[in-house]
Formats: sequence, structure tokens, C-alpha cells
Amino acid sequence: MPPLRIGLIGCGFIGRFHSRALRGLIRRGLVDAEYAAVCDTSEERARSFADIAEVPTVTTNATKVIDSPDIDAVYICVPTAGHKELVLRAAERGKHIFCEKPLATNLTDVEQMVAAVSAARVGAGVGLILRHSPVYTVLKSLTEDSRLGRLMAIVMRDDQFFPVQGHYQSEWRNDYRQVGSGTLLEHSIHDVDVLRWLGGEVRAVRGAVRNFAGHERVEDLAIADLEFAQGGRATLVSVWHNVLGRPSARRLELFFENGLFATDHDIFGPIHLQVGAEPPSTLPEEEVRRRYLELVGLESGVYEDVLTRYSLEDFFILRAWTDGASPFPDFPLALEAHRLVDAIYRSAEAGGEQVLLA
Repeated sequence: MPPLRIGLIGCGFIGRFHSRALRGLIRRGLVDAEYAAVCDTSEERARSFADIAEVPTVTTNATKVIDSPDIDAVYICVPTAGHKELVLRAAERGKHIFCEKPLATNLTDVEQMVAAVSAARVGAGVGLILRHSPVYTVLKSLTEDSRLGRLMAIVMRDDQFFPVQGHYQSEWRNDYRQVGSGTLLEHSIHDVDVLRWLGGEVRAVRGAVRNFAGHERVEDLAIADLEFAQGGRATLVSVWHNVLGRPSARRLELFFENGLFATDHDIFGPIHLQVGAEPPSTLPEEEVRRRYLELVGLESGVYEDVLTRYSLEDFFILRAWTDGASPFPDFPLALEAHRLVDAIYRSAEAGGEQVLLA
């Protein structure tokens, strides 16, 4: 079998993240793939990506990449409003797809995209990177301790500076025509997915959104209350502020009948815990990394190096494509997160009334 030939569409902040990972994974021989094409609306920016990675094809025409018989899979890293058209075309052409989150600006478009990739039988993954977070993966395994009893509550605070600024420089994120809405959809779709992962299916939600920065229809504060089918509750606070000296941060606390967990990190870092009458303890970052690699079956030192440099998100998507397996996280999983986000927005529009999901 020839190497999997990959085209990257979108050379902004998140495109750079994936481009570095592709180069690193291929250079180390960890995936049988070829970085074959780069596309961006700015030819200069696309060419800078291609020059660094020695990519042979550079274009400003995304259709040229998707339609090329020399491309097997595409990375879609353009602003959110552009996802649907590219995903539908790639599915029609039988290409494997990685699409950044959120999949689209509204639930109806997401449902159409999910149906299209399912009908085309292509391997379609989505950039819900926290599903590959060492901290959250290890935390999830710790919550399976039978001594804990039932989950009572989850409290999650997610804040970052408005990403039109600083190192993000995603100028389009204050334009509702490109994003559909604000921090809840564009950023905290990660969070509602994590809450569902940790707490199980959601029975009902309430929500509220506010706009402090004044960008039309782009909220910078979202607060949501989730009621899980098994009885526990979760509260999410999502904020885009202007504290430029503060890194993007997530604070997560879980309370069980007989135990609790807390972490201030969403990728690397320690986990604080206490069970029953035991004294508080901390799982240090080094142990979190070790346990994560063990849980995902990658204990070799080379994967620890890749984890440190790039995360393993791209490794898992490329391995799934080359092995003929289903990528994870996939479009149906993302659809569930979009349904939650849509329900929270509907609640906010109704003045915080409860919205039932099941």
C-alpha cells in the first residue's frame, strides 16, 4: 500500500498546530503517510507552510486539493462557516476527513454533515482534542473506582482571552457570519463534550449567555446547568475576557458521594483527589503522563516525546486511516456535543427555561 497522502486546508493558528504534528509524525516514521498539499486563501501563508514541510503542492483553491486523485485525506482547518461545504465535497469525493471543531455554525448543518460522511463511508474525525487529554483520560479512569459512589456534581470553569487577540489572532472569531455564535460554540463545545464524557447522558439543560465586548451575536459569557440522566448535575462557566497575560485555563471539580477530584489543567498537570476518610493526595504530572500512555497502549519513549511536542490527536487519526479503522472522536460523537450546545442556546433564548433532551 502506498503512503496515505494528506492535504491541509487552512493555514491559520490551528492549521499550524496540525501541520507541525504531521511533519513530526511522518519524520519519525510513526505513520505511513505523506504530507502532499497545503491550501490557504493567502498564497503567501500557504507557501510558508509548504516550504517548512517540503510539501509539493501549494494552492489557494480548496477544491483543487479535495478533487485531486493524489490526495487520500484532508484536514479542514478553516473558519467554522466554511466547514460544511468542504466536508460535503470531500465526502462526495470519497476522501477521509479531519474537521476542526465546531463542525458547523448550527445543528442542522451538523446533521447534514454527519449523514453525508456516513453515507460516503469515509473515515471522518473531529478536533475534540480533549478526548486525547492525558489529564481527563486518567481522571475518567480514576472515577471508575467503585468506592466513590454516585456522581453528585461537576463544576467547570473555562476562560481565555478573546481569541481575536494575542497569539491566536483569529480575527474572524468576532464575526457571527463566520462563527455562528461565541464562546459556548466556538470554544466550550469541548467542555460540554467532556461533561457528557464524565457524567453520562444529559437529560436536561438550562443556559444563559451575555455579550460584554459588543460583537454582534457573539457572546463572551455562557453559563450552563446540565442534569445527567443518572441524577448528577454539572455547571459550566465559559468566559472570553481581555486578560492577555493569562493563559487559556480550565478548572474542573468532580464531587462524588465518597470522593472528589480537581484539576486546573486540561492537557498536562496534576490531579488532586480524596476518597472517603483518606487524606488528600495528588497524582503528579509525571504519573498522569505515564498512566495515560499505558491506558492508550503507547508506552514507548518515542510516544512520550510526541505527546510532549504535539499531543497524540493527529497520531490517532492518521493511524485509524492507515489501519482502516474508525477515527475517534468521530462525527456522531461531535453531533451529541452540538445537540447539547444547541439546547443551551435555546434555553438562553427562552430566558433560562429548562430544555429536555431525552
